[in-house]
Amino acid sequence: MTTSLSFHRPRAVILLSGGLDSATALAIARETGFDCHCLSLDYGQRHRVELDAAVRVARMLDAREHRIFRLSLRDFGGSALTDDAIDVPTEGIRPGIPATYVPARNTIMLSLALAWAETLESRDIFIGVNAVDYSGYPDCRPEYVAAFEKLANLATKTGVEGNRMTIHAPLIKLSKAEIISRGKALGVDYGITLSCYRADADGRACGVCDSCRLRREGFLSAGIPDPTRYFRESPPRRV
Repeated sequence: MTTSLSFHRPRAVILLSGGLDSATALAIARETGFDCHCLSLDYGQRHRVELDAAVRVARMLDAREHRIFRLSLRDFGGSALTDDAIDVPTEGIRPGIPATYVPARNTIMLSLALAWAETLESRDIFIGVNAVDYSGYPDCRPEYVAAFEKLANLATKTGVEGNRMTIHAPLIKLSKAEIISRGKALGVDYGITLSCYRADADGRACGVCDSCRLRREGFLSAGIPDPTRYFRESPPRRV
């Protein structure tokens, strides 16, 4: 429950997908002392249950506000997450950019977060991207985050007037096991998060897509029981 004290805290916009990483980023923002305004994107992804997870996470971590913005990227396709003609890979992580990469997704989401941050008179945006245990996405790298932050300060009224915008990527250099350990210490209930690219209508994970493999290996490496609900046998340990 939000208290009157929240009005005296600095505001931040947190991009929230409902997955493990974004939930941890939200927990870090809250712990840092920000009044958290969460933004999720309904972009025509393969399943909507991740948005249900985002609602649960925002509630669990006492977000000040949670909005779901609708912008269909299915109009362009080009990704296994937005085009039903492209299969989600299940053979394990391979070199290169995978079929689950959604063209410009992080740029679109950060741009929306930036617009909302300006209206909130916020100078802080959190995104849960990670450059250690990730699937090769070009928009999850430190260079990308730094470049977008530079753009944010060049292209906004807030930045031009000297109120520097900051893009926080607190997970960028952490392994999946380190992310999980950090989140558990902050009280994140990972049982209500969803990371799977092929989840069923009940929110159960497939256990074999890249995201499931990275998530499961993270729990194993952290020595923390995996609370994920699977609809099939879990993948082998090696990712």
